[in-house]
Amino acid sequence: MDEYSKALSSFERSLEIRKIALPPNHPDLASSYNNVGMVYYNMGEYSKALSSFERSLEIRKIALPPNHPDLASSYNNIGNVYANMGEYSKALSSFERSLEIRKIALPPNHPDFASSYNNIGMVYDNMGEYSKAL
Repeated sequence: MDEYSKALSSFERSLEIRKIALPPNHPDLASSYNNVGMVYYNMGEYSKALSSFERSLEIRKIALPPNHPDLASSYNNIGNVYANMGEYSKALSSFERSLEIRKIALPPNHPDFASSYNNIGMVYDNMGEYSKAL
């Protein structure tokens, strides 16, 4: 509904409750940070989004197995922020890490692969490296 201030308020309230109720590296905390990050991302507040996504990733690295699909999602979200900030080498690195995890964690025809390859292609396109993008 594009009501970002209401969404942010609700997600931040959820995060505060989870900080009190859960251990500090619980996966649900990572989800809350991710949700806050998505709102900031959709609002174009990329530095705040990046901070939230990075906190989510830190928790997921501790709480989840090393090739869990949620880690791939975190790297993908971070890559999207960097891409929108014009930091293409950082975006590419994040997207490629996401793809590496997905290759291990997901079946070969999973739709998340399309997202990964599309994101990598868009970065190369934005960098003017059209043959790599293709």
